[in-house]
Amino acid sequence: MTGPTDLPTLPDARFAGLLDEARALQAKTVELRRKIHRNPELGLQLPKTQAAIKAALEGLPLEIIEGKSTTSLTAVLRGGKPGPAVLLRGDMDALPLREDTGLDFASEDDGVMHACGHDTHVAMLASAARLLSEHADELAGSVVFMFQPGEEGEHGARHMIHEGVLDAAGERVEKAFGLHIFTQVAAGIVQTRPGPIMASANSFHVTVTGRGGHGSAPHQAIDPVPAAAAMVSALQTMVTRKVSVFEPAVVSVTRIEAGTTTNIIPETAFLEGTIRTLSERTQAFVREELPKVCEAVGAAHGVRVSAEVLPGYPVTVNDPRVAGRVLELAAEVLGARNAEVMKDPVMGAEDFSYVLQRVPGAFAFLGACPPGADLATVEANHSNRVVFDEDAMANGVALYAAFALDALR
Repeated sequence: MTGPTDLPTLPDARFAGLLDEARALQAKTVELRRKIHRNPELGLQLPKTQAAIKAALEGLPLEIIEGKSTTSLTAVLRGGKPGPAVLLRGDMDALPLREDTGLDFASEDDGVMHACGHDTHVAMLASAARLLSEHADELAGSVVFMFQPGEEGEHGARHMIHEGVLDAAGERVEKAFGLHIFTQVAAGIVQTRPGPIMASANSFHVTVTGRGGHGSAPHQAIDPVPAAAAMVSALQTMVTRKVSVFEPAVVSVTRIEAGTTTNIIPETAFLEGTIRTLSERTQAFVREELPKVCEAVGAAHGVRVSAEVLPGYPVTVNDPRVAGRVLELAAEVLGARNAEVMKDPVMGAEDFSYVLQRVPGAFAFLGACPPGADLATVEANHSNRVVFDEDAMANGVALYAAFALDALR
């Protein structure tokens, strides 16, 4: 006699109580987050942040490896049984902003602020290391905890990869997972998607050189300003007429500089901005085409043009199977309402992309819209008034732990 076939799937016993364990660590998670928030640091050298992480991990059965060229920190947890290695990542650096949140743990360094939530990433990853240390006997393999500086444009992940983070456990990690907190999603909800989840990023710099003169006699000069203005329009036309509508691309001129006063036609004008795409092919095309467009416009205006496109982060691409499993784990550990397929990629960039180029893995967003805020108007990441719901961090801790437990079963 066979039993019913429509019974609900029983929860995995390995995850029973995992969220409660993460919540039990909330005081430690918040304490570390606030300590780092008060003492933000920029770039690749973050000695105070590194010291705070080391103190938080003290006493745990971890192998600690400090970076050589940066203040990165790698921690390796050995499981009770042999097996592969997986990587969990949290970034550490802040942004050059003057905080205006009114929080009682606001930045004590005027002009530097954790406006992107990296302080929460560090705190969640440290608590996940503590939680997983209690489950080490259940792990068939090793967990590599990647505490990374220099995400904000400094290619910190590349530095850590160069110094061996992917092989820190003695063998190449087989899967990788990273989380990013986000105010424009309801608190506690995890969102991810297969394939591209964040864009590539390149910056460009254009110098337009003409001949200066008196503002009353432009015919005696070669004015670089109209040429520069024409380039702004031409670059937008390039995107709409030369890039397929099915291949997203964004070209934004974000800075224009020329001249010193009202009656002088300047000799030079400068443009700079950003290029964002969701495929390497489109990225390569736009990088090649942008200088050509600027040079052609310059030729029409009789000015000289020097255009340079600087390399930036590649597209962040999730492995479809790993991303799908992250959503399943989120639903199982956090509840079905807290797992959502992300409809569209984010056109911001992320240097976890370097890890995902080398290792199958996934990147996901964790909602942290503060209580009472409207998702449509809430202060977003990179605002100097952004505030994150700290209660959401327990969900992140639990998901980090579930990912490792699932991969190393």
